[in-house]
Amino acid sequence: MKLSFTFKNIILPIRMKLQNTICLLIALISFAVISSCSQDKKSTTEKLAASVADQITIENISFNGDTSKAEMVMIPGGVYMMGADNQQASEDEYPKHKVMIDTFWIDQHEVTNDQFAEFVASTGYLTTAERKPDWEELKKQLPPDTPKPDESLLVAASLVFTPPTQKVDLNDYSQWWSWVPGASWKTPEGPGSDINGKGNYPVVHVSWDDAMAYCKWAGKRLPTEAEWEYASRGGLINNVYPWGNEHVNIGKPKANTWEGNFPNVNIALDKFTGIAPVKSFAPNGYDLYDMAGNVWEWCSDWYRNDYYKSVNNPAGIKNPKGPSDSYDPDEPYTPKRVSRGGSFMCNESYCSGYRAARRMKSSPDSGMSNLGFRCVK
Repeated sequence: MKLSFTFKNIILPIRMKLQNTICLLIALISFAVISSCSQDKKSTTEKLAASVADQITIENISFNGDTSKAEMVMIPGGVYMMGADNQQASEDEYPKHKVMIDTFWIDQHEVTNDQFAEFVASTGYLTTAERKPDWEELKKQLPPDTPKPDESLLVAASLVFTPPTQKVDLNDYSQWWSWVPGASWKTPEGPGSDINGKGNYPVVHVSWDDAMAYCKWAGKRLPTEAEWEYASRGGLINNVYPWGNEHVNIGKPKANTWEGNFPNVNIALDKFTGIAPVKSFAPNGYDLYDMAGNVWEWCSDWYRNDYYKSVNNPAGIKNPKGPSDSYDPDEPYTPKRVSRGGSFMCNESYCSGYRAARRMKSSPDSGMSNLGFRCVK
């Protein structure tokens, strides 16, 4: 099954249930261009502060000056075969192809709430989920002649995982994703929620654009898809998972994944029903944590479904940075970036995102409650 929050797989099922106006709102969800801090009762001072913060973009973010490699791991350069390892592989994981990677440094774990809070405090940055959507940008990702929704619907919000209480059709992602106004990295379940006591949890509801802004401030960058997979494999050769070939459901819990019937029953043998603190499970061979499960992680590359075919060469390709543009046949109007690693929602019946070769894709402005990132140098 393809894991992509797409027009075909989310919007069409919802359209059978909702009126046209609400339906378009859910379309906005699937592309997660979500934003702004505008509440009617805000004081003039609060509104002014929000307006100023709204002007802070990656262009005016400055490096914080920290050149250390604290909590990073050096990954030695080498050669590996990138792509599909077993019968669960999707078409976009083929063909398996030779890749050469130079030495690089990578964060030992995902960027945490505490780390992201430091960035926000230093810069005043507002994430995509906290900004008012720009319809002119939004409509570029939608089919031609899509009507503009009412302004009241263009509000700050993000996608929140809301598990149903009964079995549902796994082709209808609207059964477990909700569009929640006010959801953001600080309020991950929406208004009334917070991240108090969760400073060491991965930050979520961050778009690719937000991750890039953080990287610029930290003097780092996002990993390429090839670097991410190479690091994920932990020095193992053609193994299915970052820990080897032992099935995810055999033996002791090896990652934060969904155990039970997705999405309504999680028996939580791994002790978690949602996101877990970083370093909750054993690291891989490179001493990296959460290279499988917990949260999906942004990579720098554009996504193309046919990219591996274009770089398949017996001589191999060195330090690939991905295609020059994006194409997803499921959503041809929407440019997408790659994410990797799977999340706490991944299950054998659903996406098996914890496999080392598994790919996912989302528009750069997407944010959701199971998507984060880590950085490299």
